[in-house]
Amino acid sequence: MHGNPCLMAKILLVDDEPSILSVLSVLLKAEGYEVVPCDGGEKAVELIKNTPFDLMISDIRMRPIDGMALLKLATEHQPSMSVLMVTGYGTVETAVEALKLGAFDYITKPFKLDELIITVKRALEYNKALSENVQLKAQLTGQYQFENIVAESRAMRNVCEMIERVAPTDTTVLIYGESGTGKELVAKAIHAHSNRKTKKFLPLNCAALPEALLESELFGHVKGAFTGASADKEGLFEVADHGTIFLDEIDSMPLNIQAKLLRVLQDKEIRRVGGNESIPADVRVLAATNTRLEQLIEQNKFREDLYYRLSVIPIEIKPLRERPEDILPLAYHLLRREVGANKSIPTVDPDVMNLFEQYAWPGNVRELENALKHALTFAKDTVITRESLPAKLQQITSAVDGGLRKMDDVRGKSLKAFLRMKEKEYLSQALVYSDGDKQKAAKSLRISLATLYRKMPEPKD
Repeated sequence: MHGNPCLMAKILLVDDEPSILSVLSVLLKAEGYEVVPCDGGEKAVELIKNTPFDLMISDIRMRPIDGMALLKLATEHQPSMSVLMVTGYGTVETAVEALKLGAFDYITKPFKLDELIITVKRALEYNKALSENVQLKAQLTGQYQFENIVAESRAMRNVCEMIERVAPTDTTVLIYGESGTGKELVAKAIHAHSNRKTKKFLPLNCAALPEALLESELFGHVKGAFTGASADKEGLFEVADHGTIFLDEIDSMPLNIQAKLLRVLQDKEIRRVGGNESIPADVRVLAATNTRLEQLIEQNKFREDLYYRLSVIPIEIKPLRERPEDILPLAYHLLRREVGANKSIPTVDPDVMNLFEQYAWPGNVRELENALKHALTFAKDTVITRESLPAKLQQITSAVDGGLRKMDDVRGKSLKAFLRMKEKEYLSQALVYSDGDKQKAAKSLRISLATLYRKMPEPKD
């Protein structure tokens, strides 16, 4: 395709219902597309193998060859072709499985014709974006694949690869990660490399606002909608028109607002609080959580249908303790950012480097950043030593050193004695991580409080 991504795009249309096939063929041809209708999966197989298409629209439920089989065939023979799946059975699970296998999106019957046309255009724009961004991957294979993202570990390289793949699309993305891992940073990278990069990126922490205020912040309100609503107000979905909204801590969103967000994602339009007018909402939604939403669904605290809409593409950011090879490169990256491009960064004492790699970083990148800011403030002679670190880290350093010194105490003794010593050291560190809170430490160790008390090191006189 050249120029307009919709101009003379070639579409393979597969459905075993003649009426649907006829209506869609007429509709898509009227939009200027070249349409090849195919009544059933069997006839589509040879076309997929031998004829190039820009887009395939296929029903999921067909016999003997269904849409899922065609999708797998298309992925093998025409990986650059976008695929839209159509289902009339409301089987969201099957549709989500199709997305995981590479489909661009799915549409449920009965569908609105204008919604179908919009989705087709987006799928073709995605197809065009992939072909035009062949060079992007080559540019992003260095140590810092995206600005401010350090990717030495395989886990973070996987995240960067996911960003690269999903950024040119309009697909919703659900970002998992513990507090402080950089979920908003990933969301910003997705936006910055998307077709919406010239428009607004608006983040919102769903846990920071009460329900009424959160609803107004998202969807806006009309004058008189509630006490204090003295004028009409645009919500984030209007302000971010053609841009991106990042909903952090989506797990904290009340069920009532979850239902309204689901309607916005499905209908691409919003209604202000207290209003009756439907307002178009062309916004990409990225969401993040540090809680497994599947658990909240079981507790009836999160809508399953919204979960499927949000988690079309899941991205998980591993905690810092599970990617130790990122710690030192990330530390130097953060130091460079703090001191500026024109100043020399301080020397990091080898003892501190060893500590950084051994520490579990329960607060993840945010804790590392705060520790380095503290160290820069108290460093002497442009050297970061253990004395310039926060007190909590200094305690960990002592615990590590103490453990090493005790190695001499078990020399020549049994393996059981050595393991007992290391267990005590680990328990001591867990207590420091938990600020002395034994219940919290037991939970982090996945043992009972009674077991912790039994195994705890005896207090020194």
